[in-house]
Amino acid sequence: MSRHKVVFLIGEQYSSLYMSLAGFTTGICPRQTSNMKKKEYSVEIGGKILTAEFTDLAEQAHGSVILKYGETIVLATACMSRDSLAGLGFFNLTVDYMERFYAAGKILGSRFVRREGKPSEDAVLGSRVIDRTIRPLFDQSIRHAVQVIVTVLSVDENDPTILAINAASLALGVSNIPWNGPVGAVRIGRYSSEDIVINPPQKLREDDASYKYDLTVCGRDGHINMIEASAHETPESELAEALKLASAEIKKLEEFQKNIIKEIGHEKRVITKEELNPESLKLFNAEIRPEMEGALFGEAGKKKIDDLHTAWNKMVKEKYPEREEFAPEDNLFDDTENDILHKKAIEENKRPDGRRMDEVRELYAQAGGISSIMHGSGIFYRGGTHVLSVLTLGGPEDRNLVDGMERRVEKRFMHHYNFPPYSGGEVGRAGFTNRREVGHGALAEKALLMVLPRVEDFPYTMRLVSESMASNGSTSQASICASTLALMDGGVPIKAPVAGIAMGLMTESRKLKVEGKKEEPRYKILTDIQGPEDHHGDMDFKIAGTRAGVTAIQLDVKVEGVPIKVLAEAMAEAKVARNKILDRIEEEIKAPRAEISPNAPKILIMKIKPDQIGLVIGAGGKTVKEIREKTGAEITIEDDGTVYLTGKGESAAEAKKIVEEMTREFKVGEMLKGEVVKIADFGAFVRLNSWTDGMVHISEIAPFRVERVSDIIKEGMIVPVKVIKVDQERGKISLSIREADKDFFSENQRAKRM
Repeated sequence: MSRHKVVFLIGEQYSSLYMSLAGFTTGICPRQTSNMKKKEYSVEIGGKILTAEFTDLAEQAHGSVILKYGETIVLATACMSRDSLAGLGFFNLTVDYMERFYAAGKILGSRFVRREGKPSEDAVLGSRVIDRTIRPLFDQSIRHAVQVIVTVLSVDENDPTILAINAASLALGVSNIPWNGPVGAVRIGRYSSEDIVINPPQKLREDDASYKYDLTVCGRDGHINMIEASAHETPESELAEALKLASAEIKKLEEFQKNIIKEIGHEKRVITKEELNPESLKLFNAEIRPEMEGALFGEAGKKKIDDLHTAWNKMVKEKYPEREEFAPEDNLFDDTENDILHKKAIEENKRPDGRRMDEVRELYAQAGGISSIMHGSGIFYRGGTHVLSVLTLGGPEDRNLVDGMERRVEKRFMHHYNFPPYSGGEVGRAGFTNRREVGHGALAEKALLMVLPRVEDFPYTMRLVSESMASNGSTSQASICASTLALMDGGVPIKAPVAGIAMGLMTESRKLKVEGKKEEPRYKILTDIQGPEDHHGDMDFKIAGTRAGVTAIQLDVKVEGVPIKVLAEAMAEAKVARNKILDRIEEEIKAPRAEISPNAPKILIMKIKPDQIGLVIGAGGKTVKEIREKTGAEITIEDDGTVYLTGKGESAAEAKKIVEEMTREFKVGEMLKGEVVKIADFGAFVRLNSWTDGMVHISEIAPFRVERVSDIIKEGMIVPVKVIKVDQERGKISLSIREADKDFFSENQRAKRM
């Protein structure tokens, strides 16, 4: 038997002996104590204090910070792999925005699983916003993996996503990871008044029906490098002014971060790049470079240039059979392609497919015509980008319950976007929703939400699904156009049709400033980017809206930032393009159809008193369940007594009739007819409808004395009655036959005598 087992069997009194035998020193070990190392910095942003706290809490991370704004607190960490990743071929940046339910003081999840599962849509969108902000400021040739994790520790009325972007910037800034930051992020908009608010509380920003516009803006050095915006048909000029105000607040955040980095930041790692072999350059210039312009220009798409790239890869492998890595040669091809596209655009106003800078590709629009089963459908082409959108209408019971860390809401409108592999002519995994699909779906949802009818006018739950069938530039904006067609085809009374367009940019230098030049770099704005322009361009500026104004914006850049005046120019040019697209949509369908699809359910609305809700629902939901089973209609009751009855055919009308009968309040003086359902010594009970009986006292039966009720009244008899008293508290109704018709029984008695 081992020593460990002996000690266990003979008891605790021998434990000190065992420790001596095992090589431990007996007695009380002195407890080591240490204090948390902490340093704090603060700045005022939007009238509130932002505090950055640097501690040794996450001391193994290469950079970390705890950022506080009110009671919203996030922890951001940044790490970089020790070694480069062989054969990667791209910059490996991972950003994770982690929601924790404890941050809201809630135990969320399902009944059986009380821990966080897959990221919510809000968390996915948060990760994307951080990624899109910080990614352009990395050297894309880095082949070390970089991971940024932002964990929400506490949340109040302040937006944790804004805090997360700034925290990620600070964590990278103080780390040893090479990064050309910092950046600042603010939320700005006009909400319940005409005043512009910086970093609004949740109560202002969550009601998308009341605010005029709401922007998340990120940038550095007076330039903007990321925007997420929703707006109620706001003029472009007004949004440009908002960007200027946001930039002023961002500048304060930049200075705040720069001072911290200067004081406590670590020296950045030096990443050694693999040098290009001169023989490779010679081979490239002889065999590939002369073919590149011909492959890039003359037709839409990337097929020719991709084929040439493949041929180059094959040449390199044949020349260096002993090598496994060809990153320098791969970068040479991409950089040359990028340089050619920029030079041709800026110096010659030349685009790969021969279009003018402000020209929109050929358009096609189709509303409906696919299947009578669909409640609405739309097909939209913009050049080689083709999208199908399908509308499905449902009742209030089909709303999507969002039960998250920050909010608990029921969504009556959903837009989901799918990008199957065949859309790009590729082979890949199907059926898995990735972050890009979530982000593109959310952008289109945001753009269309602004023109939807009020729930009081159109109580349907609406789900749109956009299928990217062929992709050659901004399928997200094509999804908005196709979805507008589907909504109008489905008879949804939207305020106005919405269209979207993606604007691009080619700048003289990928830097914000050109060395040795005082004037600003030359640039060209491109309307409706596609193919190589999308891949190598410096900006992807998606702008959606109506003829009256903008409803949604999303900005991604590949440079360090874009001047606000350039964004303003792009918005103005996008409006012209948007109107051309709207012209084409309205040629196909001028207005929403007058009637919804006959295959869609019908919804009727009625109102009952809040204290009648329990009557309709019944004990344990028994009554409402019986109505559903009897009519086939779904019944949804709001807390204010609004009742939605949803069904096909006449089922909703049948259910409404039942609820009306249940909740009808009879008034004194009403004249009715009813069936006698029960006789008692003191009177008779008369059924007024399927749910309500009233009682006729013996004294109210006839104008003469009635000795016995059964002498003149029989069950099943139809009698006229007048309501003479209503006892609301006890739920009793008193009726009178003699006041309804004083001769009713006199005539009957005479007939009986005869």
